[in-house]
Amino acid sequence: MDRLEKLCAEKGLRMTEQRRVITRVLSLADDHPDVEEIHRRASELDDRISIATVYRTLKLLEDYEIVQRHDFQDGRSRYEEATEEHHDHLINVRTREVIEFVNEEIEALQEKIAREHGFRLVDHRLELYGVPLDESEKK
Repeated sequence: MDRLEKLCAEKGLRMTEQRRVITRVLSLADDHPDVEEIHRRASELDDRISIATVYRTLKLLEDYEIVQRHDFQDGRSRYEEATEEHHDHLINVRTREVIEFVNEEIEALQEKIAREHGFRLVDHRLELYGVPLDESEKK
């Protein structure tokens, strides 16, 4: 049983064989696949899985806070396993590659800004969009 399937069971979500395949695909993903990519990968394991099933399953997993949906400004929702470990994203706008990172200085600055405005930060998302530096810019 993969991590996501275990989490589904803990949250009382009934697991069909097709949901198991989709959670397996998400558990194995080292990227942020969109619905079409998840469907392609799931279809390699079970060719009876429809794209509609993938959409419904992802919505259910999102509602149960098992996966997170991201909109990285390319018109497609991307998905990743929801974890307790916070991270931010850097998106290469040319290749659409998504790099996950953690930066303690950024985290501290966000906390400071929230406090300065009279808030206690309870959640946030940071997405940075960029293009690779040219060789002349790296200096």
